Amino acid sequence: MAAEKGGCAKDFADSTIHVDVKDYYGKVLQKTSDLKSNACVAPAQPIPAFIRQALKKVHPEVTARYYGCGLVVPECLEGSRILDLGSGSGRDCYMLSQLVGESGHVTGIDMTEGQLEVARMYLDYHMQEFGYKKPNVSFVQGYIEALTEAGLEESSFDIIISNCVVNLSPDKKRVLREAYRTLKDGGELYFSDVYSSGRLPDEIKNHKVLWGECIGGALWWEDLLLLAEQVGFSPPRLVTASLITVDNKELQDILGEFKFVSATYRLFKVPKGSTKACQVIYNGSITGVEDSFHFDSQYTFKVDDVVQVDDEVASILSHSRFAEEFTFQPPGAPCEPCRVKPKTGTVNPFELIQQLGTGSPGSTTGGCCGTRSTACCT
Repeated sequence: MAAEKGGCAKDFADSTIHVDVKDYYGKVLQKTSDLKSNACVAPAQPIPAFIRQALKKVHPEVTARYYGCGLVVPECLEGSRILDLGSGSGRDCYMLSQLVGESGHVTGIDMTEGQLEVARMYLDYHMQEFGYKKPNVSFVQGYIEALTEAGLEESSFDIIISNCVVNLSPDKKRVLREAYRTLKDGGELYFSDVYSSGRLPDEIKNHKVLWGECIGGALWWEDLLLLAEQVGFSPPRLVTASLITVDNKELQDILGEFKFVSATYRLFKVPKGSTKACQVIYNGSITGVEDSFHFDSQYTFKVDDVVQVDDEVASILSHSRFAEEFTFQPPGAPCEPCRVKPKTGTVNPFELIQQLGTGSPGSTTGGCCGTRSTACCT
């Protein structure tokens, strides 16, 4: 077992939190209705047609063994190498397999052996269903804090996704550090997770049900900004946010005044301070967002519009897989029509929800914490 090579991975395997999470998702939860709160159950939201079609081709048993809701599907995936942290039964991996195409590749990592057995059982089925000559999906058993020990090489992925699993890890900084290490230059960590309005006390963090329900391990959203900077990522870009309510009086009494959101962030591995603010024009060639590309809560790029972006976003767009999707112009270039975006800086997800009333735009595929039976997210 790759995840058990080396003392570091063994430490994770022996950790109380990992054992509790495995038990919760492997024994306590057998279906979504077994959840004790609605923290990981979001209202149904529209899914783009091309993603719906991809999901329909996933084997019914693989879909049935997926616990939770929501999707984390970034844009511009053709030919990409993707890593799914906490892949569980492999539902999202097989969906993404179709979006990256036969020239791309999707790797799923999970710590739960039973879920990986289901995922691997249907590998040949899906490759035949997709018409691929060779598999473009693989599954690895391991811990998301120990990607190195699981055999995942440095600078080997274009994109890393995660759907509500980072909160289940006892060492979130290490998760981010390992993600940064395995991403290529220009790569992106695109993930949805649960965040709190402040640092949680031990009473909440040590509560097994709250931890298993994605609440006890929630990171204070401001700490995400700090950890990302320490690891080397660009400042996190908030994409979507939606309020979480806990319709369970016993659990709510323990939580007190703390509030929680499900939020999707983009973190990029790009050079810092090397790019100046500029104007960009979206070319409209990304599948599924040909007319309008919702990049984050501050920037939505409409095809052929000229948009002024700050140096941070300019660096991300010019050094990532999005570089070929935009035309770049220096500041002060002719700007007709021009949509200057004055709002810059950090966005508080709780304030964003208040401004928008119900949630943020563009949350069709990434605004929900979809808990997985995978728990590989240790």
